[in-house]
Amino acid sequence: MKDSINLADYEVGYNIPAAIGMAEADIQTPCLVLDLDALERNIVKMGNFAKDMGVRHRVHGKMHKSVDVALLQEKLGGSCGVCCQKVSEAEAFVRGGIRDVLVSNQVRDPAKIDRLARLPNLGARTIVCVDDLDNISGLSGAAQKHGTSIECLVEIDCGAGRCGVSSTEAVVEIAKAIDAADGLKFSGIQAYQGAMQHLDLYEDRKAKIDIAVDMVRDAVAALKVEGLDCDIVGGGGTGSYYFEGKSAVFNELQCGSYAFMDADYGRILDQDGKRIDDGEWENSLFILTSVMSHTKTDKAIVDAGLKAQSVDSGLPFVYGRNDVEYIKCSDEHGVVSDPDNALVINEKLRLVPGHCDPTCNVHDWYVGVRGGVVESIWPVTARGLAY
Repeated sequence: MKDSINLADYEVGYNIPAAIGMAEADIQTPCLVLDLDALERNIVKMGNFAKDMGVRHRVHGKMHKSVDVALLQEKLGGSCGVCCQKVSEAEAFVRGGIRDVLVSNQVRDPAKIDRLARLPNLGARTIVCVDDLDNISGLSGAAQKHGTSIECLVEIDCGAGRCGVSSTEAVVEIAKAIDAADGLKFSGIQAYQGAMQHLDLYEDRKAKIDIAVDMVRDAVAALKVEGLDCDIVGGGGTGSYYFEGKSAVFNELQCGSYAFMDADYGRILDQDGKRIDDGEWENSLFILTSVMSHTKTDKAIVDAGLKAQSVDSGLPFVYGRNDVEYIKCSDEHGVVSDPDNALVINEKLRLVPGHCDPTCNVHDWYVGVRGGVVESIWPVTARGLAY
């Protein structure tokens, strides 16, 4: 696994972008750079928010796919565990030392269910989402086969339109079946409203979450009538955590992007109409890129193109500069508008990606920088683990 590495086995410029102690100016590009001071401030801030609201924070590992970042979130932010989307991803976190993991998704393939059922034997509390009665027998059989216990959350479709059931009656029916199944434990509800996280206006996001909170409140009350208590009522993202955290219904947040931030999340507005990357959260993740050509006086070509990032949520922006703009990209090239001809060959720029999650998944390493010097090099532990 990538979390058991010896950096001495890697060669800068070939299979790793930097070495500890190296100046930022000498880092090989394109690569992912973390501003460790900003990252740590974000983690501490979210941890304090969760504590003040009286809820737990289960960090979303699908964003960074890094054991090292998850352990830092546990250490500095008091996170209670990790949620992720795939069994292989969960296994990477467990093998790296995370002891409480939720697959906030459905697991239906028998081979995947079998691997899921083995995770408790690696020392981790293992939780999964269920939205179909037919899933229960497979989970139960695998847990019994391996002598383990799998905890289950019933997923509610509270507006995202993806997985989950839509009625309180269905929640109760599935929860009772889980409670009766050998090897399984009913542990609560999953209710993540992903469709509204990037709505620009605070009031629009709140309106969507108000509907979700009402649905979840009704389900929790109905379960209580049946003698079923929810240890976890989970949901909440970077665009909505304050709503769920203060709802008196949710008790576990699942924020991810807050730690790194990206251009798409940065555009949404808080209750005062202020962008959330302008005070609420700091940009700590960057694609470091270098100017490789400047034959046209009004534009520079950099080495971070499509293969260094995901542009599904738009192009990156150049951090800390208002005189140049990243305007276009192809496989291996990025075009930066430079009307004042200010950039020079080999000059490095920090780009804030449009969408951090898929951008991180195309890189092998995070280069942690503090004070202009490389302090840490962390593998993207679960990169490519999508099954």
